Amino acid sequence: MSYSVGQVARIAGVSVRTLHHYDEIGLLTPGERSAAGYRRYTEPDIDRLQRVLFYRELGFSLEEIAVVLDDPGVDPLTHLRRQHELLRGRIGRLEQMAAAVQRAMEATRMGVSLTPEERFEVFGDFDPGKHAEEAEERWGGTDAYEQSRRRTARYTKDDWRAVKAEAAEVLEAFAAAFAEGAPADGDRAMDVAERHRAHITRWFYDCTYEIHKGLGELYVADPRFGAGYEGVAEGLSGYVRDAVHANAARHA
Repeated sequence: MSYSVGQVARIAGVSVRTLHHYDEIGLLTPGERSAAGYRRYTEPDIDRLQRVLFYRELGFSLEEIAVVLDDPGVDPLTHLRRQHELLRGRIGRLEQMAAAVQRAMEATRMGVSLTPEERFEVFGDFDPGKHAEEAEERWGGTDAYEQSRRRTARYTKDDWRAVKAEAAEVLEAFAAAFAEGAPADGDRAMDVAERHRAHITRWFYDCTYEIHKGLGELYVADPRFGAGYEGVAEGLSGYVRDAVHANAARHA
């Protein structure tokens, strides 16, 4: 069975002019001619065209493709294996690019307008955009989320350093109270909880006592959000939750 140049152009999604050019340079010469002298492409011609278009997609020049396809020591199976290897390599590069773009999108949504070097300098291994999609899904559209997004979009490296330092002080105060056996519903722990709420309000959004209680529950319910506390001391996330609830009740 053979095909006309117009049929092959439609099947392969290329122009008739492209097929004519491939014929003229000897890259893809039709295996047959009609009685009137028109080009007719056979099944092997279609297979070769597929390989040509594949290598073109990967950025090979027409000259390079001709050398690859006309290598007498390469059979069709070898071509397929080579194509598979090249595709896997390209997929890997595209996945890396996609991940880089995703990180940029997350940073933009979170308002972390720092260079990669500055983000690493401030946050180390912690990625402030790591849970950005989940945060947007949970709270996107709320006043608190939008307020936080607007505020953090203006923060400089020094601002983020101040945020991190203040958060570390609050964490240290919670850990000390917990280690020394101060009750979660005692004044000491509740005062730290109030500092925690004020920290969020100062840097991110107006954290009401109800919102604060919700955050406290999240630290216990979702290990990812409580990891910062549990990494310091086992059970600290529950202690913080209880102190937050006690402080909210104190101010009710």
